[in-house]
Order: sequence, then structure tokens, then C-alpha cells
Amino acid sequence: MAQAIACRGRKAVCSLLQWECWQLGDGGRRYTTERKLIRPTIVNKRSTDILHDPWYNKGTAFPLTERDRLGLRGLLPPRVMSVPQQIDRFMANFRSLERNTRDGPQEVAALAKWRILNRLHDRNETLYYKILIDNIQQLAPIVYTPTVGLVCQNYSGLFRRPRGMYFSAADRGEMISMIYNWPAEQVDMIVVTDGSRILGLGDLGVQGIGIPVGKLDLYVAAAGINPQRVLPVMIDVGTNNQQLLDNPLYMGLRTPRLEGEEYMSVIDEFMEAAFTRYPDVIVQFEDFQSKWAFKLLQRYRNQYRMFNDDIQGTAGVALAGVLGAVRAQGRPMSDIAKQRIVVVGAGSAGLGVVAFMKQAVARVLGNNSPQVQNADNFWLVDKDGLVTQARENIDPEVKQYARSVHDGIREGASLVEVIRHVKPDVLMGLSAVGGLFTQEVLEAMKLSDCPRPAIMPMSNPTSKAECTAEQAFKHVGPHIVFASGSPFQDVDLGDGKIGRVNQGNNMYLFPGIGLGTLLSGAHKVTDNMLHAAAESLASVMDEESVQNGIIYPPIPEIRSITAKIAEAVIKAALDEDVAEGYRQYDHRDLQTLREAGVLLNYVERNMWSSEYSSLVYEK
Repeated sequence: MAQAIACRGRKAVCSLLQWECWQLGDGGRRYTTERKLIRPTIVNKRSTDILHDPWYNKGTAFPLTERDRLGLRGLLPPRVMSVPQQIDRFMANFRSLERNTRDGPQEVAALAKWRILNRLHDRNETLYYKILIDNIQQLAPIVYTPTVGLVCQNYSGLFRRPRGMYFSAADRGEMISMIYNWPAEQVDMIVVTDGSRILGLGDLGVQGIGIPVGKLDLYVAAAGINPQRVLPVMIDVGTNNQQLLDNPLYMGLRTPRLEGEEYMSVIDEFMEAAFTRYPDVIVQFEDFQSKWAFKLLQRYRNQYRMFNDDIQGTAGVALAGVLGAVRAQGRPMSDIAKQRIVVVGAGSAGLGVVAFMKQAVARVLGNNSPQVQNADNFWLVDKDGLVTQARENIDPEVKQYARSVHDGIREGASLVEVIRHVKPDVLMGLSAVGGLFTQEVLEAMKLSDCPRPAIMPMSNPTSKAECTAEQAFKHVGPHIVFASGSPFQDVDLGDGKIGRVNQGNNMYLFPGIGLGTLLSGAHKVTDNMLHAAAESLASVMDEESVQNGIIYPPIPEIRSITAKIAEAVIKAALDEDVAEGYRQYDHRDLQTLREAGVLLNYVERNMWSSEYSSLVYEK
């Protein structure tokens, strides 16, 4: 019999997959054990309408019985192929494309791979997600960063079929009715952008829709969010990118960006519309300009189920990396309170990272510690150098991390000066300035007193990375811990030694945050839920791997990692009493599952997997 789950007498704690209850001789207590029932899908279309619907289309995998009842006889080649055969066929074409584009320009090859995947997505969603899930390490860089940056830059020429929804400043007063144009009766996850700061590429206007599409592909692949219940959203409030405004093919509003209350009213109307139709949806904000990102997060975070991945997701992944680096030094993770951390970049990502790590230090020392109050662990460097209290007209969001002018270093000190003065344990880049960590900067890190300093160029895409892995190991030394936002290959250090490269990609964290929030029914995403996610990610790696400089887990394990992160998020939501339950579960059921030690089992059984279902036609 499958693993039993304790449940209260008032109702069986059961899975969405359907559970069969058993009465066991244990003081009259009831338990449940799993029995999965495969239910057919009722469809109201047949013949070529089925073949042209990417959600129901199975291509050559339609069995003969379905071909008969759906009117498909003669519309497909006679051979019925299995799913593995379909996968092999697609991957053979994909590998052929790789070989044929290997010697050409890298950008051309990347876009060609994106196109072949996108065409599969357009005709057979189930097979698309099956292939993405099974080949996530190889395909994630194509459906998301770094290739998604190229897609956004070239979107006007690549557009073939709409995916997601577009709300614009021209739709003011109509958004509440527009949201009902989306065909799904239920939506669990929305990813929304205004295109104002796409990765490190700047204002790409309506072309930024590629970011929500790519993020939601990762939600499906990594978190098992049902692809029929996700919604990519672009809010077009104009663009200040003159090249786009001058481009006759540009498909967005050809006006400068709205500002002030006009801008805020558009975002307000969208949020009200989204939560009116989908009151339980989770909204992830993505790639908003720094000047709006913090304001929107503070405006909505206690009113709606939402979070900002650039601020909170990036911060969580960065925190997990720093905690891993602390472990690599042979110290407990609580020693983060002793780390000297230089953060380069004072945008939404940089400030989010500093704020999040400051909270992590506070969890160790207490909020009232002078070290926490003064942000003594952190040195923030922006385009004007070290940020100190002597700076004039300083942004309020930045001011709280400004160093005292009595710290022995001047206002506006260069990055090299800061490193030589601080001798940091961690150098983190979130500047979106490619090559900023020059040879001089990296060689200055040799002065660090830390036995294993961490070099973390976290900017995306690859062209915006502050340094490469090879440069870091060459100029600092083989003893470093290296983590980047973009993918790099491990570095051959000679004599059989390998410099391990870690990719601190947000895909490690945001799927687990979203899934945990969904399955807990938390009415808001709290800081403690986010910290629980980061700490869960940091604890995944075993001690031997960490000592070898590997602080992030392998990408192919992303679904199991996401499930563990979601479990940690649910526990934090229960501890904070913000969990309200999911579907037939309430918060007491979730607590029962937790006490029974099967909360992870609950998470895993609520993750969608890509399988063809039997189709039955009904008029």
C-alpha cells in the first residue's frame, strides 16, 4: 500500500488526483492512500479543428480509436508514433540544426533554435513541454536568458502568433472587460512587464512580452504550473527608445512613456481587472524600471498576491549564493552576519539584494543590532562610485545603505579603491555593465582576507556580465567561489583541476515561490516566505559539493528542487498564519500534512506533468 497520510475525522485530507480512504485499526483514526484515476478530456471540436489546436493536438501520436471518433482518419500519416518516438524525431531535427549553425554567428544560431521550439509550441503544447521538461538544461537558455534577450530585441520581425495579452494606455477604462477576452476560466499565474528595463538591455517597449512568455515556460517546466492556467501580460505605456519609435515595424504605442499618476493609474487599472476576474491569481512583476519597481511592490504587496522577481527573486538567489559561499568557507550559514559584501549596481536588483541580505543578517543578530541598523556588512557602489552619506540629492531607497563618511573612505571612491579598503568576502555585480570587473578590479580581490572569496557577476544577458568565469579564476585565483547570472563553462585550471561555475539563475527560486504561494493559498507573499525559499535553495547541496565550489544544484534537478522550495514556502506561510488553503484544503489540512511529514508529497502531486490525455468528442 502507498504511503499513508493521517487526516482528521471531519474529512479526508486528499489529493487532487483522487484518494481512496481506508479504515485502519489505529484507534479509529482514518488514513488515505493514493489511487490515481485517469479521466478523459471532453472536447467540442473534431477533424482539422483538433489538429489546429495546440493544446489538444497530438500529431502522429493520435491512437486509431481517437482518429475514428474525432474524424481524423486520413488526415494523418497511417503510422501511430509513441511519445518517445515523437521526442526522438524532434530532437534529431534540433541536433541537426545545431550542427548546421555551429560555425555561423552565435546570435543567428540562438534565434534559429528559438524558432524551431516556438513552432513546436504553436502546434503541440503537450509535446513542447514534455521536451522542455526532459531537456531543461539544454533548452532553458533558449526559452529564457540569454536567448530571450535577442528575441525581445528582434520581436517585431519575429512575431507570428500572439501569446499572452496586451494592455495599453489606449485601453484605459476598458481593462475590466478586456480581461474576459482571455479564454481560460481560471488562471493561477500572471507574469507582467511594462518593457521598461528588459534584462540589461533597457527600454524595449511592447517587445518585452518575450520575458513573461519565457518566465511562464519555466513555471510550467520547473514548478508544474498547468500551462492552461498561466497568462503572460504586456502593459504598453509607450517607449522612450527612439530606435523603436522610428522603426516602421514596431508594434507598440508610438508615444513617449507615461509618467507620474498617469502611469500609475494604468497599472492600478490592470491589477484591479486581473484580480476581479481571477481573485486567487499570483502576479509576478518583471523587468520594470527601478523608479517604478519599488513603488509598485510597496503599493500592492499587502493588497494582492504578488511579488517582484527582479527585486525579490534576484535577491533570494543572490542570498542563497552567499550562504553557499559561507558554507564553502567551512562556516555555518549564520556566519553571513560576518561577511563583508560589496554590491555594484544600485538599481532595483542591487537594492533588492542588499535589502534582502540585510534582513538575513537581522535574522541572525536581531533587527535592533547596530550592525543591522547601519548596514555595516554592505558597501554599495553605483555609476558615481561608493555611495556615502556625503552624497547630495541621494535617492531615499539608496540612502539607507549609504556608508558613513567616517568609515575611512571617500564619497564616490572607485570600485578598486573600495575593494582595497574593504577586502571583501563577496564581490557581487548587478550593474548590467559588461566587463566592469576589470583585471585591476579582480586582482584587487587577492587582498581579501577571506580564504574563499566569492566573485558573483549576476547581470544578464551574457554580454552584460561584469566578468567571465575564465577572467575571475585567472586574475583572482583557483580558490574562489564563482557564481554568475549568465551561463559559463567550467574553467580548466590545469593539473587536473577544474574551476567550478555556478549559474545563479532566478529560475532556481521564482518557480518555487510561485508554487508554494499557490499551494498554501497565502493571501500575500511575505519576506519570511522569501527567506525560507532562499535558505532552502542554499541547503540543497551536500557538503562535499560545496567544498568543491558547487553552491547551486544541477539544472536537470530543477523540478525536485522547486518542490522542496515550495514546501519551505508553505511552511513559512503556515508559521506566519497567512496560508488560507488551496482548493479543497484549508490551512488546517495543510498543517496536518506538515505534521504527518508528507507536505512535500502534497506539493509533488499538485505539479502538472506533460502527458497526452484521452480525448472524447461531445457536441
